[in-house]
Amino acid sequence: MPSAYEASSLTALLIRKCTTTISLKKARQLHALMATSATLSGQSPYAPNNLLSMYGRCGSLGDSQLTFDKMPQRNIVSFNALIAAYSRTPSHANLPFKLLTQLEIEDLRPNGSTFTSLLQGSSSLEDQIIGSELHAQVVKSGFLNDVCVQTSVLGMYSNCGDQESAEKVFEDIMDKDVVAWNSIIFCYLKNERIKNGLHVFGSMVRNGVIPTQYTYSMVLNACSKLGNRDCGQSIHARMIIFNTIADLPLQNALLDMYCSCDDVQTAFTIFCRIENPDLVSWNSMIAGYSKKGDREMAIDMFVRLLRMSFAEPDEHTFAAVISATGGLAASDYGKPLHALVMKAGFQSSVYIGSTLVSMYFKNDETDSAQKVFGLIPEKDVVLWTDVITAHSRMGDGETAVRFFHEMRQEGHKIDSYAFSGVLSACADLATLKQGEMIHSLALRTGCDVEMSVCGSLVDMYAKNGNLQAAQSIFSQVEYPDLKCWNSMLGGYSHHGRAEEGLKLFDEILSRNIRPDHVTFVSLLAACSHCGLVEQGKLLWSQMKEMGIMPGPKHYSCMVSLLSRAGLLEAAEEIIIESPFREDYLELWRTLLSSCISNKNLSIGVYAAEQVLSLDAEDSATHTLLSNLYAAAGRWDAVAEIRRKIRGLMLEKDPGLSWIEVMNHIQVFSSGDQSHSHPRIDEAQYELHRLLRNIVRSEADEFDVMVFET
Repeated sequence: MPSAYEASSLTALLIRKCTTTISLKKARQLHALMATSATLSGQSPYAPNNLLSMYGRCGSLGDSQLTFDKMPQRNIVSFNALIAAYSRTPSHANLPFKLLTQLEIEDLRPNGSTFTSLLQGSSSLEDQIIGSELHAQVVKSGFLNDVCVQTSVLGMYSNCGDQESAEKVFEDIMDKDVVAWNSIIFCYLKNERIKNGLHVFGSMVRNGVIPTQYTYSMVLNACSKLGNRDCGQSIHARMIIFNTIADLPLQNALLDMYCSCDDVQTAFTIFCRIENPDLVSWNSMIAGYSKKGDREMAIDMFVRLLRMSFAEPDEHTFAAVISATGGLAASDYGKPLHALVMKAGFQSSVYIGSTLVSMYFKNDETDSAQKVFGLIPEKDVVLWTDVITAHSRMGDGETAVRFFHEMRQEGHKIDSYAFSGVLSACADLATLKQGEMIHSLALRTGCDVEMSVCGSLVDMYAKNGNLQAAQSIFSQVEYPDLKCWNSMLGGYSHHGRAEEGLKLFDEILSRNIRPDHVTFVSLLAACSHCGLVEQGKLLWSQMKEMGIMPGPKHYSCMVSLLSRAGLLEAAEEIIIESPFREDYLELWRTLLSSCISNKNLSIGVYAAEQVLSLDAEDSATHTLLSNLYAAAGRWDAVAEIRRKIRGLMLEKDPGLSWIEVMNHIQVFSSGDQSHSHPRIDEAQYELHRLLRNIVRSEADEFDVMVFET
């Protein structure tokens, strides 16, 4: 039998082991050894308290609770150990508050450690009501000057997003340690007041407080959100100067900062220095190259990751690499990646689904995009918005509007991007009623003040013929962005109000806003409609001076402007110098059309030859050429062209019209007698009824006139 000294030494050794053990298996072995060595005998809670803490540290809450329940005598340390264990586990963070009631029943008083753990629990739950009640108890119990408790109160308010309360607690702390500074910085970042968070970091450094790795990770993430490379680089420099040892999370924060700021080269240098990069590191690099537009490197990094055996790609990996390859042929990259996604079991992921849908839409594979969309059970706002904007961009406005209403029916909160997308669809469809309804909804949700929504509203009203409403909305925007200016310019152009458009352009320049290609398309179109040749030429030169390369639409506007003014030779020169003369045949057709009214046979025939050499069966060009010969009195040539048209059996594409009836768009063409439309018979019956009423009304009016005379 061991002596009392040996037993005491063994007890001390076993208890010391309790304070360092983190393996559950070893913890249970140690517990069994203590039970067999009489270490746990007696009424003292000292040894059981250490067991409690040990199990809590190992994450075994069941063993902690069992040990607690079997204790013959408990003190405040026993309660604190179990409360701390529960508070550290978010899924059980509500249980410590039941222990607080039990503690009071056993006539024990909570101390600073009790409140610190309880506040940590309410912070994990983000339950400010419980947190505020605990704060009141802290004041009542006299622990307000306890730095650890104060910092926990601050942490609770910060995690709950109560910035005002967090600031008050922070100001009351006399000796602010690094934990307090970290908490207030975190609070600002959580409330999206990122610049304030960085300002507090500067104050922290000036007060001589040494930042921790966690501090640096937070402020680097803040720089990532702002895209502020200079600030991030200065923080990185400070880390180097003060020999801060960067752990893996901090290295990943550096990677993310440089990638977010488009400095992928520096990010890759840091990546190469990481001894054991984890999946987060790889994802940051793939996403960085994807954002930069370097598809080859993004794919290369992905392939290298697949060859590694330490980790399988996750949702973020696939989303990043699919985004990188979205503009490439789907059969080469997108579809093989989609197959890997399905193999990995992520086919229902809304995060990956958004990138797959976007990829298929970019490849004009609408059916595949809708199939992916349909397979995702829990669609989020981002996915719905992607589908709405994609259909709107592809000219399928009716489907975009339908998806918007389905999104609402599923109870999703409509954001500014969804509103902007569906309003663009209403603008292209020229459906004023739908647009007004969606405008009303935007007003109710407060999204009408968002810049993107304002621009889309201006565009929608202008294209629907209500220029006054467009002007009214535009005038209420204090600082319009370029999209908003362009929308108003487009409205003036659409309505042939060139002078107002030019004045608006001068105002854009006076505000030091740089115009883009859309700006000049609207201006040139306005000049074309109003015949402002000299002004159009000045804008053409100004656009080139600004480094904006003319696109097909710019050339089309200039050709139309010069042709309408009878400057056919100048228009021809513009087309010849254009890089789109073979791909954009509409330029030659525009010139040909003007040659008819000007009876310029030589240029007109040359323009027609350019089109027909590339598309010999172009019906519009044959018809225009026939009209040109007719205008010149060349009836023999007219007859020949018409024989050729009959021989080729060419016909013009029918013009389409549409009306909005009961929230549905009805499309029809002139002379459409087919029964493909479900309500064609009903429409024809109504038309004949109206015609009979008109005839009857005219007859009655004639009778009245006869009677009066």
